[in-house]
Amino acid sequence: MSLRLKIVSPEKVEFEGEVESVLVPGTLGSFEILKDHAPIISSLEKGKVEYSVHGDKTELWILGGFVEVKKNEVSLCVEVKEEEE
Repeated sequence: MSLRLKIVSPEKVEFEGEVESVLVPGTLGSFEILKDHAPIISSLEKGKVEYSVHGDKTELWILGGFVEVKKNEVSLCVEVKEEEE
C-alpha cells in the first residue's frame, strides 16, 4: 500500500493512514481513488466515504466537503454526519 489518506472534519482528524482505496461521493457521482490516481480536486456531496485498509472496509457518512488527490496523497475536508439516536 502506498496511498495515504487524511480525513479532516471541523472537529478533529477523523482518519490518517495508509489505505488501498477510497470511494467518495462526488458531485457527479461516486468515484474510487486508487494508487497513482491523477491529480484532482473535487467537491463532495452528502453520502458515504468508504476506505479499505488491509481488506477491511470502513464507512464514514458525510454531509459534504472536498477531496484533493496528488502524488498518492488523498486529503478529505468533510462535514461528518452525526449519528442519529
